[in-house]
Amino acid sequence: MSKYVVVITGASSGFGALSARAISRAGHPVYAGMRWTTGENAKEVQAVRQFALEEKVDLRSIEMDVQSQESVDAAIQQIVADTGRLDVLIHNAGHMSFGPSEAFTIEQVAELYDVNVLSTQRVNRAALPVLRKQGKGLVVWVGSSSTRGGTPPYLGPYFAAKAAMDSLAVTYAGELTRWGIETTIVVPGVYTTGTNHFPTADHPGDKARAAEYANGPYKDMPGLVHKGHDVMVPAGSDVADVARAIAKVVDTPFGKRPFRVTIDPADAGAEVINMMADRVRVELFRRIGMEDLLKPHEAA
Repeated sequence: MSKYVVVITGASSGFGALSARAISRAGHPVYAGMRWTTGENAKEVQAVRQFALEEKVDLRSIEMDVQSQESVDAAIQQIVADTGRLDVLIHNAGHMSFGPSEAFTIEQVAELYDVNVLSTQRVNRAALPVLRKQGKGLVVWVGSSSTRGGTPPYLGPYFAAKAAMDSLAVTYAGELTRWGIETTIVVPGVYTTGTNHFPTADHPGDKARAAEYANGPYKDMPGLVHKGHDVMVPAGSDVADVARAIAKVVDTPFGKRPFRVTIDPADAGAEVINMMADRVRVELFRRIGMEDLLKPHEAA
């Protein structure tokens, strides 16, 4: 089995931490990107170190604040200096919001887009020159079933940011295949446990506007949304299934990796709609003579 040098963003917890461990168990050197490695996330850094020792795997944490181009550039440069290459880039960093959309300030919405969308552009600009020079690579985007399918209220800014990231991923896919770079979009459904998405979610900054919703006809909405998620998500749903799916994509031979993988125990409908959207994309490329962009090219 080929060993790939992997970097994953937002790997201090949740999907990122679990995926970093799963991929390293499969035998690949993995860099778990996270910010505040000497401060707030120092415990996570130690946990990564302990896991690597106990499991005898090549898993390392690396300082990477995806909201800073300087930090991202330094991380990618360090990885290449350490290993001489970079094979797999996993866009996982993200942040959630919860509350009536109107009550989020412009600055808050911009921050959500920065974390969920602009961060991927920073990392791509740092990492893709390495992958393109090598003539082979893989970019994995960890999206969300909220991009398409059933979407409850009170998660609007987050849903919009994830939809923007998915759109960027689809466009990038066609722009990278001639460089020998594959794309897979992983689509997790809602998980009410096992991640920090809900506990650390942003809440509206405009407290007065939020209070109008809390004391008006939507006062029951937060409870309804949480109850709805509890009803949707089957008992025993394991967030580690997402990590295992990502690890499987990494292990799949070059040229055979799926364009999209859905892990949605709630079956909220995203898989059906994405299948149609992705099929339309394929047919359009064929109609306009760009069918070669659908599969990665072997390096010359």
